[in-house]
Amino acid sequence: MTRSLPSSAEAAQILTRLRTRPARAPPPLAGRALGPTLKALEARFGQGVDGLKSRWSEIVGTALWRRTEPVRLSARRGGGGATLEIRVDGPSATLIQHQAGDILARVNLYLGEGAAERLRIVQGPVRRPSAAPPRRIGGGGGPLPPDQEEALAASVDALPEGPLKAALIGLGREVWRRRQP
Repeated sequence: MTRSLPSSAEAAQILTRLRTRPARAPPPLAGRALGPTLKALEARFGQGVDGLKSRWSEIVGTALWRRTEPVRLSARRGGGGATLEIRVDGPSATLIQHQAGDILARVNLYLGEGAAERLRIVQGPVRRPSAAPPRRIGGGGGPLPPDQEEALAASVDALPEGPLKAALIGLGREVWRRRQP
């Protein structure tokens, strides 16, 4: 007794009669599900010290960046501003203490007004990053000599006017400046 397979019309009729369950929806993406929770936590507690560490050289400047490192940003129990704890090379601690007001002002400019009220200085070895702080490209240095400006303008002559051409000219100027002793 061999049984033949139903035709496509018969299969469609069987399926409509049986009323199969609809396919289950896939689970939501983890990033999409965690997004609102993370935003609420950041609004409540702030970025913390990791946000400071990534931008520390821009916040305090190169001179202080070499001597200091943010360690902890601890909130007060009653609310209000937090205490920023920074690690400082031993001999530099006194100098850093005199600049505490400036450091707090810069940190509050980055994190938001009133985010840090106190600065706690802890003497200890600063873990130095492997590279120098990031340098802004096109930060100045004056114009190039006329022959180099002409060569640079000739190299991008074929491009239409716009932001790409301006960016390439700025990059070219920076490359020429770095080649000079």
